[in-house]
Amino acid sequence: MLLIMVNINKELGKKIRELRKKKELTQEELAYKAELDYSYINQIENGKRNPSMEAVERIAKALGVKIQALVSF
Repeated sequence: MLLIMVNINKELGKKIRELRKKKELTQEELAYKAELDYSYINQIENGKRNPSMEAVERIAKALGVKIQALVSF
């Protein structure tokens, strides 16, 4: 179970980083738009955090995508 969560977190982080870069946003800019701390965005992108659904929703909104775009990998 732990291994599955680690893989999910890494895939989610990779997807967020990919979309953020496509939008030409820095981690700081994404954090500001999502009303989250930039270090939290960094940890999510590096697969080191298990973000809440609220945080995922904020990030999706800040990126201008639906949540499904972040969790479909």
